[in-house]
Amino acid sequence: MRTITIKPQAITHNLNQVKKMAPRSKVLAMVKSNAYGHGVAAVLPALQQADGIGVATLTEALEARQLGWDKTIGLIEGAFTTDEWQQAIEHDISCVIHHAPQLQWALDNIPPANSATRVVWLKYNTGMNRLGFNAEGIMAAAKRLHEAGYQLILATHFANADDSTHPLNAMQIQRFSDVLSTLQETVSNDIKGSLCNSAGIVNFPEHHYDWVRPGIILYGSAPVIDKSAHELDLQPAMDFSAQIIALQTVQADNAIGYGSRWTAQKDTKTALVSVGYGDGYPRVISDEAYVTVIDTANDQSYRCAVIGRVAMDMTVIDVSTAPEDIALDSKVILWGDAPHVDEVAAHAGTISYELLCRLSIRPNRIQV
Repeated sequence: MRTITIKPQAITHNLNQVKKMAPRSKVLAMVKSNAYGHGVAAVLPALQQADGIGVATLTEALEARQLGWDKTIGLIEGAFTTDEWQQAIEHDISCVIHHAPQLQWALDNIPPANSATRVVWLKYNTGMNRLGFNAEGIMAAAKRLHEAGYQLILATHFANADDSTHPLNAMQIQRFSDVLSTLQETVSNDIKGSLCNSAGIVNFPEHHYDWVRPGIILYGSAPVIDKSAHELDLQPAMDFSAQIIALQTVQADNAIGYGSRWTAQKDTKTALVSVGYGDGYPRVISDEAYVTVIDTANDQSYRCAVIGRVAMDMTVIDVSTAPEDIALDSKVILWGDAPHVDEVAAHAGTISYELLCRLSIRPNRIQV
């Protein structure tokens, strides 16, 4: 059986770590992409101590409202149409404004004074060059929104926050600081600031400002290149597991799987695991990849290498390190405590975000 186990207590623990790192900031917890693959319904109860949540689409925002989330919801890409802006007002959703059409929708359709949509996250492009106004545009937009009665949070996004030594970080921080100071001096001293994502929270503690926006860190993955999840005292919020469904000995000089990419150098005991890229385990993975097998007979765990090419429904592992009588239904940990999803991502040449978000609907999901 393919199983994804979600651990809300780990998410609460990780949120508390964020709050310790940024004790003076409010927390907008990111739950976009179905809470990074963990399931919004499972995650929201674990985030009750957050000040708000962030989503990418209106559909995600409405789902959170339907699930009973009554605090701030930030629509981090903003409304895509005038109709979406109206729905945001109807459901008390706070929006990012990052370009001229959104600005005009907000000025043409002003929410009631007590509406959460009166709080606008005004996006400043400090160097990421995806969304946001330039320095001149941000000043004009802020003035018009303030005059229309909106409360403003100046926001931007790091391009390289995972690498604290990257020179663009200092440039983005300076640009953000300069514009925020100017806005507070010339438009309103009540304008707030939001600069740091997960990596920024870790690497730039002196620049947390009023709101931080943790994402991957909440789910137990390290957001920076020079510290592991263990070093940051983060707990993985997901275990991905399957079972051994067949055992055989592959004779020396025989290859395994599609493409015959792995050949036995000696007689090798192998196990077939009921999981593959159809479930979300990566097809392209290096020879250093491993899983943890838990032998049901003696409750011992064994590190076993992944061998051959991962198929849609099956993966082969080398169980030479396990007992000769290992059970057919032995549990196989694909990621969790060991290997950590960060390790699996590294072996697949990607990042944990992608692995978590692209899990399919096929694995059974449970919550502990």
